[in-house]
Amino acid sequence: MQQPADPRCTAAALGPQRIVCLTEETTEWLYLLGQSHRIVGVSGYTVRPPQARHEKPRVSAFLSAKIDRILALEPDCVFGFSDLQADIASALIRRGVQVTVFNQRSVAEIFAMLFQVAAMVGESAQGLQRIAAMQAGLDGLRAAAAGLPRRPRVYFEEWDDPCISAIRWVSELLVLAGGDDCFPELAVQSLGRDRIIADPLEVVRRQPDIIIGSWCGKKFRPEKVAARPGWAEVPAVRDGALFEIKSAEILQPGPAALTDGVARLHRIVMDWSARHGA
Repeated sequence: MQQPADPRCTAAALGPQRIVCLTEETTEWLYLLGQSHRIVGVSGYTVRPPQARHEKPRVSAFLSAKIDRILALEPDCVFGFSDLQADIASALIRRGVQVTVFNQRSVAEIFAMLFQVAAMVGESAQGLQRIAAMQAGLDGLRAAAAGLPRRPRVYFEEWDDPCISAIRWVSELLVLAGGDDCFPELAVQSLGRDRIIADPLEVVRRQPDIIIGSWCGKKFRPEKVAARPGWAEVPAVRDGALFEIKSAEILQPGPAALTDGVARLHRIVMDWSARHGA
């Protein structure tokens, strides 16, 4: 006679039960998966979902963390992002904490991260369903953009002083949404310092039709961009085509960028196309 399965030996039970998320994307994803009860600490920059800021202790910035406070929460796993959090990860590992640091920089890598997190908390089936829905949404935007008679040139600015252009997943989503990144050669560089535009007049030379700003958590100031020396000759400045997308929507390499962020990119491109008869 077959013995009943041990209820302790389920994917959900074997996965981490007390998770600290050092960046927003894993927090949002766990909430979407219905697994918010596993989260015991979040980043202070978390705004998605809004209830996470009120329900969960805030224990880190991006480049720093309150190590003692994290340890007091007794996490069995900490989720981090990128080499920029290597020092935080190292400090926690030395204190015996399991740390999983993702380093997703492209759309494909974001999807891979989402699946891995879902699998770790026993929600691989639901994760795959949600990933498929997001991929279908991207396919729909790509198909709509394919009909554009002319693709606008777009300069996406991640920081203003110095000027830093779009990271890889933003560049990929921009192309999918119907635009052409003015600095595709910089998008492949993972570090912000390697995406610095040394000569701001290079933006003028590349003549973007649209400028989109997302200044890493501070308000985009289109009037300051328009007033830069020599930028009056930029088509986007001349036509008033300067827009902001909040960093929480597009610079978070997780669900937000693949849904709200890319949708905003697509609307900006399509509105530009309608106004210019392109």
